[in-house]
Amino acid sequence: MSIRRRQFAAWALGVPLLQQLPSASLAASPTAESWPTQPLTVVVPFAPGGSVDVAARLVMPRLAERLHQPVIIENTVGASGTIATQRVIKAKPDGYTLLFGVASSVVIAPLVSPTKFRYDCLRELQPVAPVASSVFSLVARPGLSAGTVDDLVQLARQNPGRLTLGTDGVGTSLHLTGELIQQLAAIDLVHVPYKSGPQVLTELAGGQIDLAVLPVALAQPFILDGKVKGLGVTSRQRVATLPQTPSLSETPALQTLVAEGWQGLLVPAHTDARIVDRIAREVAAVLAEVDMSKKLTEAGFKPMRMGQPQFAAYLEQEKIVLEKTIQKARIRAD
Repeated sequence: MSIRRRQFAAWALGVPLLQQLPSASLAASPTAESWPTQPLTVVVPFAPGGSVDVAARLVMPRLAERLHQPVIIENTVGASGTIATQRVIKAKPDGYTLLFGVASSVVIAPLVSPTKFRYDCLRELQPVAPVASSVFSLVARPGLSAGTVDDLVQLARQNPGRLTLGTDGVGTSLHLTGELIQQLAAIDLVHVPYKSGPQVLTELAGGQIDLAVLPVALAQPFILDGKVKGLGVTSRQRVATLPQTPSLSETPALQTLVAEGWQGLLVPAHTDARIVDRIAREVAAVLAEVDMSKKLTEAGFKPMRMGQPQFAAYLEQEKIVLEKTIQKARIRAD
């Protein structure tokens, strides 16, 4: 398996939000009006304690209160989130099994590994509601001599192919961000894929790898405690909760870099439109709460306020941009 690095700027510059589109009407379900009458299961495709899990556990309890039914979070780990994703694809489309999805498994995996992951999430899943976006961070082990991004670029150029970079797997959003950093800075790092973000963070803090690309929500406590070095964040501006950590775009070589990830709810295709609309409305109401917005921000997220049709259009556009980028870069992980 080989991965050729190319320019990922089209993806990193972000996917614009589109105008709201009319939602498709699905056949009415005789149970839709009384839904929900039993607990919901939200499948989180990553390990407990990771950034995706944190976002889910902040928002889902309030969704449960609004729906007057328990919402059970089940962490289904493996294959960069694709096991959980395929589990929800195969679930009964009754609104009781939802995916707390991210771009890695929903959009990227089938593009990077088309023979391994034979699914099309935007046809086999119904986007319901975005929850939050997360900024990524470039972090270093405590003992690394580089204290700034400029230091890192100089060190990496002096030692090509020697510094290691950990992410949560091949073909994930974090991996693509790491590749972009290398391309823009003209450096060569050794990618070390792990099964989860928390595992990467543990290895980095222990000095087993030199660098990592991780969500700010996950790395922030370790950066603040001095357990790892925060070299930079992938948003255009600095993150309010990490004011001392610069934006990577402040470094001349990385001035065009902007990359963020989304988390959101999806259900199996053909779920009744009234159920989808109900979930979307309730999630929007939860995100509109001042206290919830504060909690998400403090944890390193930005609430994503977008209607269900907008969210579906957003993912369609993201897929177009990523597909072109991945094809141009000739990235394959089959």
